[in-house]
Amino acid sequence: MPLIYDLHCHTTFSDGMLSPEDLVTRAKTRNVDVLAVTDHDTVAGLQQAALAASYASIDLVTGIEFSSQWMGRGIHIVGLNIDLQSGDLAAAVRSQHERRSERAEAIAARLAKAGIEGALDGAQAAAGSETLGRPHFARFLVESGYVANINQAFKKYLGAGKPGDIKNLWPEVPEVVEWIKRSGGVAVLAHPTKYKMTRTKLCQLTDCFAASGGAAIEVISGKQIAGVADNLARIANQFGLAVSLGSDFHVPDQPWQELGCCGYLPSHMSPVWELW
Repeated sequence: MPLIYDLHCHTTFSDGMLSPEDLVTRAKTRNVDVLAVTDHDTVAGLQQAALAASYASIDLVTGIEFSSQWMGRGIHIVGLNIDLQSGDLAAAVRSQHERRSERAEAIAARLAKAGIEGALDGAQAAAGSETLGRPHFARFLVESGYVANINQAFKKYLGAGKPGDIKNLWPEVPEVVEWIKRSGGVAVLAHPTKYKMTRTKLCQLTDCFAASGGAAIEVISGKQIAGVADNLARIANQFGLAVSLGSDFHVPDQPWQELGCCGYLPSHMSPVWELW
């Protein structure tokens, strides 16, 4: 049997619901052999994940998911097999933390204009030690009674085109790719279908990513309709990129984002793990 890889998932150190230890335990029950923990703009949970993985006999790949932008669109770039001792990585994480703080203040200011006060304090309380992000504003909005659930919070206040949708603070894609390369890692364009681009626009993004030194594309992200992986693999081949896969797991019991549910990469393509 081929090994089961899941190279994109999240813990409580960003916007996931499971601790690193519980994530690894769940991965073990799902028969995952190789796991990458890729929290948003932080590597704080990797030490705990590595210890748990050693007990569970799972091969842990160090990872992170950086926020970036391209032509005004929010784009996520995963860094795999990064050196946790890298000074360049530490500087990149600090830079993103500062940007997240700035973005949180901007989101709170926009929500205040919409009549919602105390959003920054509420989101920070919801985040605790986690990396502050829109999901924490969503929790605040639910707990404060402004919306009924997390989905409604994003539809009304935090999603695309809404007051909390602030992208222009993030670094450009080439800068993020360079961070990952300097940290000894491999840059992967995350979940390309989530950007809802035309094929032409996605090829333009991929061209920019590849020209900047990006190495691979996620051709499988969670469960997809038939044919998506092959279509993305053709784009990867067009730009000389390897291919990757990951569930983008955040919350248990969501069948479209369950750990290890990704299946297998197209056999004719070069898998990203051959790059380390």
